[in-house]
Amino acid sequence: DSFQEANAYAIKRSEEEGMAFIPPYDDPLVIAGQGTVGMEILRQNANVNAIFVPIGGGGLIAGISAYIKAVNPSIKVIGVETEDANAMYLSLKEDKRVALEKVGLFADGTAVKQVGEKTFEVCRHFVDEVILVTTDELCAAIKDIFEDTRAIVEPSGALGVAGLKKYVERGSGSESDQLVAIN
Repeated sequence: DSFQEANAYAIKRSEEEGMAFIPPYDDPLVIAGQGTVGMEILRQNANVNAIFVPIGGGGLIAGISAYIKAVNPSIKVIGVETEDANAMYLSLKEDKRVALEKVGLFADGTAVKQVGEKTFEVCRHFVDEVILVTTDELCAAIKDIFEDTRAIVEPSGALGVAGLKKYVERGSGSESDQLVAIN
């Protein structure tokens, strides 16, 4: 019923059957691998001002933010979560990992109750902010992506666009900014 239950089951099975367990996000090598997304973004456009990254357990944003800040600290790395699955937002606000009692399931690909230990430590140092979006804002982003690309993305895949739109709507940045949404 939840990521935590599935993760615990996978760990138990790997131990019982002598198989390797590869964490989905809270592992230094996984984080480093996900950082290559930041490298690809800069290869395509070195003039990026801000990158909007969906957050679940934190691996993707930890990897991207660590890479981006090492190469160009002036680029903003902005996380995006739904209001009903905002573990990283609250953790950064409290400066400690926060465990949510429950999470919304609309964006189930990023609905985790607690971000990773390693990912939180990286994000504390390199993430500029986390934007929270509503389900309605997420649905509007899904529609925008469909109208632009004719592709239907699952809700977590539209978080970057939803966060970028909210960032622009609140008047952050300027018209000349080059913004990238990870989907």
